[in-house]
Parts: sequence; C-alpha cells; structure tokens
Amino acid sequence: MGSKNKLKRFKENETFSNVHQPNREELTNNTFALKGNWNSEVFKNNNPIVLELGCGKGEYSVELARRFPNKNFIGVDIKGSRFWRGAKTAVEENLNNVAFLRTQIELIEHCFAANEVDEIWITFPDPQIKYKRTKHRLTNQEFLTRYKNILKPNGVVNLKTDSEFMHGYTLGLLHGAGHTVLYANHNVYKNEGAPEVVTAIQTFYESQYLEQNKPITYIQFQIK
Repeated sequence: MGSKNKLKRFKENETFSNVHQPNREELTNNTFALKGNWNSEVFKNNNPIVLELGCGKGEYSVELARRFPNKNFIGVDIKGSRFWRGAKTAVEENLNNVAFLRTQIELIEHCFAANEVDEIWITFPDPQIKYKRTKHRLTNQEFLTRYKNILKPNGVVNLKTDSEFMHGYTLGLLHGAGHTVLYANHNVYKNEGAPEVVTAIQTFYESQYLEQNKPITYIQFQIK
C-alpha cells in the first residue's frame, strides 16, 4: 500500500468514533481513561466484551458484531491502516457494538481492567517460529498471564490458525501448564464438531489458505 493511501486512512481513522488510539505514555502511566470503562463510555451497556487480538483488516470483529448484537467487540491491532477497513464498514453499517483499538498487544493490561473482558479471539497470528521470536508468540506464557489479568474468572480464549506449529506449540503449553482445553481440532473444515462461529466466519487470509487446501486449526481454552 502506498504511503499516500496509508496517510489518508490514518486521517480517516481519526474521524471515526469507533477508533481509539491511546499513545504509549498514556498507557504505561495508567492514565488511559477507557481502562475499566469500555462498557460505560464506549458501548453504553453492560454486555460482554470480546477482544480480537491482531485483528488485521477487522473483518472477523465486524462479522462477530453482526452475528452477536448482544455482545461488544473490540478489534486490537497496531496497524491502523489495516483495521481502517473494518472501522469504516462498522460506521457505514451503524454497528455500535464494535470498536477498534490501536495498540501493541504487549500493552493489553494497560487498556483493560481486571475482569473487564469475557472472551478473546486470536485469529491467524504470526507463529514466530524462530526461537529468538518466541517472546512475540501470542500464546506464550507471558501473554497468557496478560490475558488472565483482564479476563473474567471463567473467560475463554479462542485460537484459530493455519499454522500447525502454532497449534501444536499452544496445545503443548496449555497441557503442560495445567490450563483447561475446552476444545481442540486440527482441521475444522474437515472434522465435525467445531462451534459454528469458527467455520461460518472467514478472514481475508483464511479464504486464501483454504484455496491452498491448508488445514485451519482451532483451540478453545481457559487460563488457570
């Protein structure tokens, strides 16, 4: 994407009421006003909050919001030029139960208070296969601890990925650390039993993976 296009999207994001872009200092100083107040300030209701981490273009968050009007969805990504598309669609469709947050996932605890989040989706994250990159893997123990700190006691995490490495790594870590695996499937489009929402919604990249006959894997779990 050209830099002109990116700039245009950044500017348009600033006009969207559903886009929130705190700066790093605001977060690390714990002065981000929405922390603990997403329902009262943004959604104006007490419905469950669901995050999509690394939301990309935001199409998964938007489709979840369409399907579940009684839940609130927040797509999180550091690349605002990507989720611009989802934010714009939500504005055009007057979808008031979806918002977007531009931040690094490492700072997620500074964006949400304890027990504020009901559910998390991690859709097609970079598996960070190289050993030196393990600290960036979104299901490593450090990230799981961050998620636990913002999730309600029985909060659920969903991992959907085309990476068999990421699927196996996460399953091994969950079992090894005594977390609760509620459901696991290494090929959701071939094996029956996956929750309908898993196969009914596809990201842009997911449809490409399916064209290449790549198996899509899914794990649903709780962090203990």
